[in-house]
Amino acid sequence: MEFKQFINNHPKLLGNIRRSGRSWQEYYEQWALLGEEDPLWDQYKTADKTSEKKTESAKENNFELLSQLMKLTENMDINKVQKQVHQLSNTITTVQEVLGQYQESKKPKDNAGDPFNWFRD
Repeated sequence: MEFKQFINNHPKLLGNIRRSGRSWQEYYEQWALLGEEDPLWDQYKTADKTSEKKTESAKENNFELLSQLMKLTENMDINKVQKQVHQLSNTITTVQEVLGQYQESKKPKDNAGDPFNWFRD
């Protein structure tokens, strides 16, 4: 159980195990013989600190974005937004109707009554 926690605390080591294709047993034996404080694990510990900093930075950025969105929504009039969405929906419907009419006018007309239409499929 302690080894599992050790691996989970060192994501770079976990990635290395998966990439290398080496067995978990090899790493477990090294961990059991050398312990967690062995210099062998230092290369994986330094990466953990930088990944933690990146995670913290990403969380701070997400929090700032969320707070900015909250400020924007506080000043927003929902009725105006709903009216604009409805107008946009009507505009899209109109454009779709015009495109449909345009496509119908572009379809070839059926000339079944034309006796000289020899090359028609």
